[in-house]
Amino acid sequence: MSERSAQRSAGRLLASLRGAPGSPLLRWLLSLVLLGSVALLVDHNALLSRLASLSPGWLALALALTVPQVLLSAWRWRLTACHMGLELRPGTAVAEYYLATFLNQILPGGVSGDLGRAWRHGSEGVSRRAALRAVVIERASGQLALALVALVSLVLFAPLRDGIAARFGAIGDLAANGPLILTLIGVALVILAFAAVWRMAPRWLAGLHHDLHRTLWAGSLWRRQLAGSLAIVASYVLVFICCARALGAPLPVTTLLALTPLVLMAMAIPLSVAGWGIRESAAALVWILAGLPAQQGVAISVTYGAVVLVSSLPGAVRLLLGRWRQR
Repeated sequence: MSERSAQRSAGRLLASLRGAPGSPLLRWLLSLVLLGSVALLVDHNALLSRLASLSPGWLALALALTVPQVLLSAWRWRLTACHMGLELRPGTAVAEYYLATFLNQILPGGVSGDLGRAWRHGSEGVSRRAALRAVVIERASGQLALALVALVSLVLFAPLRDGIAARFGAIGDLAANGPLILTLIGVALVILAFAAVWRMAPRWLAGLHHDLHRTLWAGSLWRRQLAGSLAIVASYVLVFICCARALGAPLPVTTLLALTPLVLMAMAIPLSVAGWGIRESAAALVWILAGLPAQQGVAISVTYGAVVLVSSLPGAVRLLLGRWRQR
């Protein structure tokens, strides 16, 4: 396939992800509306008082945990790319991942940075289509690991499961048959999502099935992918727990371990800016379903979002250095 056709395919992908004209502005507005709605629905005085009493030590630990998080993510990307026959140096992978994280924080949709690193990787003498597929596989493996952890936490954490059962009793006796029913629902949703993506897949994903065999299902490689993705999910959860401790939230670690993956799953919805608004709405809902004060979950979520934004600033340095070198 020619380079020009690869550029056209990537252009169509960007256009489809951006959506209609003005959709970036709509995503900014959606984030602001959701944040405003959450602030009105919860006790905003209690929310502000919690945010004003942050512990610098716990915040520093949260920021420190984001460093191995990025290193592991870059390692997972490089592992995927190398098994697809694509050259990717370790230093380049780390720098590009920081840049992608920063762009995902400031641009609507949450995927522009990943498309950018795939495009730049394809500019280094490798196939742009293959580079895009490598990023898709790398991100998808992380989202699947997060979904698996969220499903397990939903099944095993009784307060949240019982809270859902109490509010949606029409589904049936969820409290008694929760593990089986929730597992079946989760598996069905994952299958439907993959089927929908497969039907709508653009031409540059034509070799995805072959690449999946090489990067995920070849020998014991899936164990390394799964271990890396679970370690990255663990770092997300640990950062969230540090944010909770920074706010002085008197919650057991086991409770935070159960609630956090469900909140983080909401960030995968590409309808806002860096998950702002959607993440806080999900935190309020999850905390309410677990019988906890909503403003507590919202405060932790806001702190988490701020920590992630600050941790991505090395990507801004990478962006500025790149522009300086071009000039």
